[in-house]
Amino acid sequence: MKNDADKKSLTPADLAFNPEALIDLVQVGQLLTSTFDLDEILQLIMEKVSLIVKAENWSLLLKDEETDDLTFKVVVGSNEDALKGMSIPPGEGIAGCVACSGDPEFITDVQNDPRFFRIADQFTGFITRSIACIPLKSHGISLGVIEIINVEDMDNFKRNELPALTLFADYAAIAIENSRYFSRIRQLSITDEYTGLYNARYLYEFLDRIISESAHDNTDAAAVFIDIDNFKKVVDEYGHLMGSLILKEIGETILGCLSEDDILAKYGGDEYVIILPGQGKESARKVIERIRQEIRSTDYLTSTDRPVK
Repeated sequence: MKNDADKKSLTPADLAFNPEALIDLVQVGQLLTSTFDLDEILQLIMEKVSLIVKAENWSLLLKDEETDDLTFKVVVGSNEDALKGMSIPPGEGIAGCVACSGDPEFITDVQNDPRFFRIADQFTGFITRSIACIPLKSHGISLGVIEIINVEDMDNFKRNELPALTLFADYAAIAIENSRYFSRIRQLSITDEYTGLYNARYLYEFLDRIISESAHDNTDAAAVFIDIDNFKKVVDEYGHLMGSLILKEIGETILGCLSEDDILAKYGGDEYVIILPGQGKESARKVIERIRQEIRSTDYLTSTDRPVK
């Protein structure tokens, strides 16, 4: 049910018949230039789409960069709480097919389509009759889909509402890319390049926050400084490259002794800092002793022909 006309390049001139859609696009464009808050941008986009396209349910699904699963990121309409966060395996359902192919699909009777992902309906009790699904793409890479359920008039949708939806999909793709670029840059700025641990920049940010929270809530927090004894001798014998690898492996050992709430940062050449939110001196001492024992009992550089104890 696809044709070449559906895939043509669209411009705002195609929306001259729909001034409301043009105004909505301007509002979304302004938001794109003022924030990297992906949730805020995508929520606005889907709310605008729900006003333009007459249907029963409007969803935006994001593709996971590692697993390729599609996850309901924004849901407008019924069953919002039930659907949000639900994931679809790669290639499953109409949405999965569109994410893989990069081509839109317009299905007027999904109950007779073998690709239909019935689990969502079974989970929510919703009855899906038709689906219009548009890919979110950037530079040929699939980022997700916009899925619209039970469109009132599919022919009218393709003729009069699809142009606006396609432009909104382009804006959504831009927002997703911008957000991911920003997240990567942010991660690089707070990460130690050799160990992959947090660096001093993030440590200071976290310390400011945890001190403020502890003072406000009248709770404890502990800071632990760790210095590796005789590390210079290791570097002199094994070299700086192996020394960096040992520091990385020691960091992994320390992380294995911490909880999800604790923070480990690489502070100096052979120094680490641990922040233990909600813990006082006694519990911090127990953590320190556990770390000391683990480091002493662990062999490092075991993947090389010169392991270090």
